[in-house]
Amino acid sequence: MTDVLDPGPLDASDPLAGFRDRFAPAPGVVAYLDGNSLGRPPAETAERLAAFVRDEWAGRLIRGWDEGWWTSPTDVGDRLGALALGAAPGQTVVADSTTVLLHKLAHAAVRLLPGRDEIVTDAGNFPTDRDVLDAVAAERGLTVRRVTTDPAGGITPEHVAGAVSERTALVSFSHVGYRSGWVADAAAITRVVHDAGALVLWDLSHSAGSVPLELDAWGVDLAAGCSYKYLNGGPGAPAFGYVREGLLAEFAQPVRGWVGRAEPFDMAADFVPAAGIRRLLSGTPPVLATVPLQVSLEMLAEAGIDAVRRKSLRLTGYALDLADAWLVPRGVTVASPRDPARRGGHVTLTRPGFAGLLAPLHAAGVIPDYRAPDGLRIGLAPLSTSFAEVHAGLSVLRELVEL
Repeated sequence: MTDVLDPGPLDASDPLAGFRDRFAPAPGVVAYLDGNSLGRPPAETAERLAAFVRDEWAGRLIRGWDEGWWTSPTDVGDRLGALALGAAPGQTVVADSTTVLLHKLAHAAVRLLPGRDEIVTDAGNFPTDRDVLDAVAAERGLTVRRVTTDPAGGITPEHVAGAVSERTALVSFSHVGYRSGWVADAAAITRVVHDAGALVLWDLSHSAGSVPLELDAWGVDLAAGCSYKYLNGGPGAPAFGYVREGLLAEFAQPVRGWVGRAEPFDMAADFVPAAGIRRLLSGTPPVLATVPLQVSLEMLAEAGIDAVRRKSLRLTGYALDLADAWLVPRGVTVASPRDPARRGGHVTLTRPGFAGLLAPLHAAGVIPDYRAPDGLRIGLAPLSTSFAEVHAGLSVLRELVEL
């Protein structure tokens, strides 16, 4: 009888299997199950960084700014927008960190709707998002309304419809919940927000490069996210920000800087913002830091986001099958959606005492993610993760749970 949990047939039929060998080796790692926190580096990244230092930085020196560096925030932003965000050119930049961009976007959004005095988010949103929204509300004299959601689920259109009103200026959620992996119905929620006359800001940190996005088609106003998870940009890689084209003419973000000026090199006395999406920029572009992201975007273009999503669902579905067979009978709870349409790129397993298993898991070469109080996140990156790796990692977890 065929073992339905055998990873062999799944890996053999995986059209993206060849990408796995294009990532740098990780000595001693049996199963890397944390791709939703920090993606693995493609092997080519080291070569491309060395080439940049040798040929562009050393070779061209200051001349590099006129040979592509200056436009890198929008050039890479447009590439990212086309491949992963469903965004037409001229609406996305790569810069700053997710926290800084969220602050810029939220601050600018509430200024666009004077007279409205509430921001809506959910109580389970990522701490940074909540911190940013609280800070913007305090700066602008607004209040924050937090919606309570199911910890194993996430925000729904019904939740939002019950929270917005004529007082709402901005609504902000994570498209994929960082704890449960819940995929919000961004299109429906955006419509609810717009029906209330408000603007919506999405955090795409756990979506970009894993779940297909259609920001333009959904009518999304604003979005931000990081590039070091499924986009493999590396630790501290620059984030990306999106502003819908129809908002750009009146968009005024709070962190003014020379790169966001209409004429940066005129050194004029007064600040005049750049036209278009460059007005979201502030300081010198992180040119060197975009090199790893560009390597990853080339791989994503080759694979295709739809194929990535198909494998992601197969990986998370397989992890659920293993969990149901091996772990749930031993007191482990699945705290992620079963419905594939509502499930992102990771699966969360909970059981009291999981924190104590991190050290033995790491010692065995198994690296999941942990979120207090008792959740293990199994983060599966479709281009770098095999089914055999998932099987091996959860086998070790099963052995430790049985002790």
